[in-house]
Amino acid sequence: MPEKIVVADRLGAAGLEMLRALPGYEVVETAGKGPQALDAALDEAVALVVRSETKVTAAMIAKAPKLRVIARAGMGVDTIDVDEASRRKIPVLTAPGANSNSVAEYTFALLLALARKIAPASASLAAGKWDRKSFEGSELRGKTLGLIGLGRIGTRVASIAKGFGMTVVGHDPGVSAEQGEALGIDLVPLNSLLQRADALSLHAKLTPQSRHLLDDARLAVVKKGVLIVNTARGALIDDAALARALAEGRVGGAALDVYEAEPLPADSVLRTAPNLLLTPHLAASTQEAQTRVATEIASALSDALLRKDFNAAVNRAALSA
Repeated sequence: MPEKIVVADRLGAAGLEMLRALPGYEVVETAGKGPQALDAALDEAVALVVRSETKVTAAMIAKAPKLRVIARAGMGVDTIDVDEASRRKIPVLTAPGANSNSVAEYTFALLLALARKIAPASASLAAGKWDRKSFEGSELRGKTLGLIGLGRIGTRVASIAKGFGMTVVGHDPGVSAEQGEALGIDLVPLNSLLQRADALSLHAKLTPQSRHLLDDARLAVVKKGVLIVNTARGALIDDAALARALAEGRVGGAALDVYEAEPLPADSVLRTAPNLLLTPHLAASTQEAQTRVATEIASALSDALLRKDFNAAVNRAALSA
């Protein structure tokens, strides 16, 4: 009897083909079939593949007594109980580099849309108006971009920003001064970055320490009129604090692609905040990124199952402890 690889969220065809080709394994897809189908499949699952939709809780892990590997087709693991997986000695694999370019490009698309007021101008024209005076924008050249988080995506955004003639400052406790110098990024304390930046872009991991990183206190020290883009994790920003800062004009505009609760609740304060551009978690949604993330995680899962190679595991240290 072949062992079961359960794919709980939609995965690119190229990745599915690679998984189906693994000798001794059968792929069971439960995406779109509801929680009961997933629960039934977990009983025999030796591997579980998820995207951001499925939340891998301790309770879910307990329903899979044969589970040996959890694979996240993407980078963030805040939807996975990594501590519980580590306690059960289950490696949690990720595909960290697959969607970096797509997210970085989308980040800049949102920043340009804010700076040039593209969304409200389009809505105005669609409503039958021809109003050019209300939508005067600003150039990015010569402005300062503050990056919070300098991983693969943050550094790619920095590269694009330099192509636009922007000055780039960054904050990331995990990056040394020497690394910052090599990247051509001026590393500064967070408050200094907030005070200097004409535009802020968030690329930090979500941790207990970074939750609501931008709250009332930090939004009170930003440069007046700053533009904010978040394509990382929604909970990095306190929604109510951002709505207040937008209403008061301290923040000139914001573009969000990620949210603390997804889908975005109908009663979210973000839905009525001014000068706010909202998109439904689209940054990694390109054909190229979907193919790369699917094949990268399929390759990592193949290595783990067939060769017990867990180099792609984010909890390697805990597994070897």
